[in-house]
Amino acid sequence: MLQLQLKRPLAFFDLETTGVNVASDRIVEISILKAMPDGTQQIKTLKINPRIPIPVESSLVHGIYDEDIKDAPTFKQASQEIIDFLGDADLAGYNSNRFDIPVLMEEFLRVKAVFDIDNRHFVDVQNVFHQMEQRTLKAAYKFYCDKDIINAHSAEADIKATYEVLLAQIAKYEGVNFEDKKGNITQPITNNVEALHAFTNLNKPVDFAGRMVFNENDVEVFNFGKHKGKPVVTVFEEEPSYYAWMMNGDFPLYTKNRLEKLWQKFKEQKQAAKPQVAKPATANPQPQTENIKSEARRPLPEARISQPGAKSSKPAAQSPLPEARKPVPKKPEAQSPKPENTTLNNDMLQMLADKFKKL
Repeated sequence: MLQLQLKRPLAFFDLETTGVNVASDRIVEISILKAMPDGTQQIKTLKINPRIPIPVESSLVHGIYDEDIKDAPTFKQASQEIIDFLGDADLAGYNSNRFDIPVLMEEFLRVKAVFDIDNRHFVDVQNVFHQMEQRTLKAAYKFYCDKDIINAHSAEADIKATYEVLLAQIAKYEGVNFEDKKGNITQPITNNVEALHAFTNLNKPVDFAGRMVFNENDVEVFNFGKHKGKPVVTVFEEEPSYYAWMMNGDFPLYTKNRLEKLWQKFKEQKQAAKPQVAKPATANPQPQTENIKSEARRPLPEARISQPGAKSSKPAAQSPLPEARKPVPKKPEAQSPKPENTTLNNDMLQMLADKFKKL
């Protein structure tokens, strides 16, 4: 095996953490392989109590649960041991420049431990891979089809090359095992568009910019900023102003479109969850009041007036006369009408006499 040409130790290290947020997540395990100038190696691995719960989704990736680190030292307690082991070594890792080194420095600063990196070299193995094995269409066309693109970066040449690359990928990978982050082994590449869609959208973005994604439970979560990994609905509930900030911010229109739909859905569900208050029985009381008043003013029907010769439950004197019925004139012999007020002719007298005979 090739031996590294070193002037001082090169420490390869990897971190397992509570999550991927450099500013807020914590180390739960650190492992360091220190390659020495004489070709020997020294290894140290420490579990760390992060003093915060480890999310289940993180535990499923690295296999470390709260129970595993309950008796482990905190980073403050272990920091000096780590500093002493690293010594003056340069630092190396895979994606270490973007994640491992920043997280380690956050932990040192958090506990006020002094670890100077100003005069150290950093070797990120991932950057070597990405730059030497470029992930461009030109590189893919050469790798899969063993051809060079003629007139590269013209739209027609590019789409023809892309089509040929997909055909070559299906031919190369169909039936080949793939192991995901959880250790599940599948054969995802098949000559089927639905299967290719599922495999090429592993992050399951809600919007094309990836500001929101679906988590393992198919719940929409934010994929950036202080709420990264938190369900969108939870953020709406706890910090509604975050919605307004995004809608007024410099985000793609499609991101805002998807956010607006989630906001409307959230409001509808919240409204549906409210207890339904029964409406008052008299939603429109005015017409009913008028009806009651009208009934009170309405004269009694003709049928309710006691007829002569019929039995009545109330004395006739207590029954009000209908307004429409004329009062029965008193008999002439009982009261003589005054000449100046009443004028009767023979025909009227005869009519009255006939009426009283019938009574």
